[in-house]
Amino acid sequence: MKALSDQQSYEGGPYSGYDPYGQQRTPGNWAPPPGQPQFPNPYADPYGAQQGTPQQWQGQTWDTQNHAVPVAEQPYTAPPAAEPEPAFGPATLAGNARITDAQRARLEGRSPVIEPGIQPAALTALLGALLAVAAPLGSYALVVPLVLLQAVTAAGWFRLNGMWPARQGIALAFLGGLVADAAVLAAGREQAPVAILGPLGIWVLLALVLQLRSHASPDERMYGLMATVASSALAILATGYLGASPAAVSAGAAAVAVAVLVRALPMPTPVSVVVSLLAAAGAGFAVGGLTDLGSQGAALGAGAAVCALIGHRVASYDYPSRFVHFTAGVALPLAAAAPAVWLLGRVFA
Repeated sequence: MKALSDQQSYEGGPYSGYDPYGQQRTPGNWAPPPGQPQFPNPYADPYGAQQGTPQQWQGQTWDTQNHAVPVAEQPYTAPPAAEPEPAFGPATLAGNARITDAQRARLEGRSPVIEPGIQPAALTALLGALLAVAAPLGSYALVVPLVLLQAVTAAGWFRLNGMWPARQGIALAFLGGLVADAAVLAAGREQAPVAILGPLGIWVLLALVLQLRSHASPDERMYGLMATVASSALAILATGYLGASPAAVSAGAAAVAVAVLVRALPMPTPVSVVVSLLAAAGAGFAVGGLTDLGSQGAALGAGAAVCALIGHRVASYDYPSRFVHFTAGVALPLAAAAPAVWLLGRVFA
């Protein structure tokens, strides 16, 4: 009896509405005891009063205009492509690769050529001035700026071709230039063609052997072979400055320095090319007047400038990076002009 009275007093007490296990009341039919304030019940069934009727939304939402037709019945429409939408290249074993900036530029009708600019041109002019000043001092003085030119040429060519890091290829090309320099210093200027062509042939063979030992795919090996051979050839042919006469080196290097500086000035391309060639001929004439070349220095300077502008154009191709501009953009004009300086120097000597 006492337990029963205790239970009755508990149910009638202030905690009579508490039902921790939901056995007597449900959240939907809960109501506070009489005499207590009426608060909205957050646990009430929101659909209890609307059984059998569809729910009506009041006001506009993001959903009211876009679902007039059921989603399952709507035809699929591809989203419009944005201007210029990023595209992808052909399928490969490694996946779909994004197109390059140069490819996108061609698709948009823009030129993929970005010229190095005035700062690399100034470095080219500085290196050309060092060659021009060191040539009359002797071969061992000339080899100092020449080695710097060959190192920058080797690194710049690999980076221009998108191959980085390529330490073995860069080291091989640079070593080829050093071997050619040593061969010319040992054999003398008269034997320069043989001393240059010998290392060139050996280095082509070495590049072929290295690529045959590579575990890359055939396409990658061929690409690496061509880059290594071209870089080695440029570094070795730059040794032509050692084989040329000091007067020809001074006139040709000065002409290249002036041509590249003028080419970097803000002018239309055809006008810039013509003006740079004329300026190079003038520089060659001026330097030739100080040596035994005389007026023939103008022709030598113009010929060297033509090769230098070709090298400048190559370093500007295919959206090159800033590193390319400060390596290939600096070195290629001088490296490309070296064979012309040697040949024209022999003609006008």
